[in-house]
Amino acid sequence: MMVCSIMMYFLLGITLLRSYMQSVWTEESQCTLLNASITETFNCSFSCGPDCWKLSQYPCLQVYVNLTSSGEKLLLYHTEETMKINQKCSYIPKCGKNFEESMSLVNVVMENFRKYQHFSCYSDPEGNQKSVILTKLYSSNVLFHSLFWPTCMMAGGVAIVAMVKLTQYLSLLCERIQRINR
Repeated sequence: MMVCSIMMYFLLGITLLRSYMQSVWTEESQCTLLNASITETFNCSFSCGPDCWKLSQYPCLQVYVNLTSSGEKLLLYHTEETMKINQKCSYIPKCGKNFEESMSLVNVVMENFRKYQHFSCYSDPEGNQKSVILTKLYSSNVLFHSLFWPTCMMAGGVAIVAMVKLTQYLSLLCERIQRINR
C-alpha cells in the first residue's frame, strides 16, 4: 500500500506537478473578445489502425482578446498544450479523416466565443508571455485531488504498519507478564 502510494507520488510528481509548476499563466483575469476567425488550414496525421497513419487537415481558429487588466491585445490559446502544438492557432480540433467535421466543430467554438464575449482567462502576471489561455490543464484544485488520494493511501499504510507493530509489542508484553506470574 505504501509502495503503491510512493509510486503514485513519483508518477504524479514527474507529470502533473511539473506541468503545474512550469505554467506561467497563473493570474485569473477577464478577457473580452476582439476577433475570432479561421485563418488557414494545417496538415495533421491520424491513426487508422496498427502501423497505419493517414494525412488530414484541420482549420486554424485564431482568437484575439483584450486583457481587461492591462488593455493588451493578446492571442488566446485553449490550453497550455495548444500553444505547444501550433503557436498560430487558438483552438485545434482532434485530427480526423473528416475535415468537414473538424470545420463544424471549430465553427461551434467560434460561435460560442462570439456569443459570450466576456469570459475568464489566465494570463502571465510577469508579462513574459504575450498570450493568454482559456483553460488551465492543471489547476490547484486538480493538483489537490490528485495528491489527496495517494496521501490517504500512505496514511492508511502507515496506520496498518503501526497497528501491526503495536500488536506485536502488546503480544510480547503479555507473554512477559504471563512468565512473571508463573
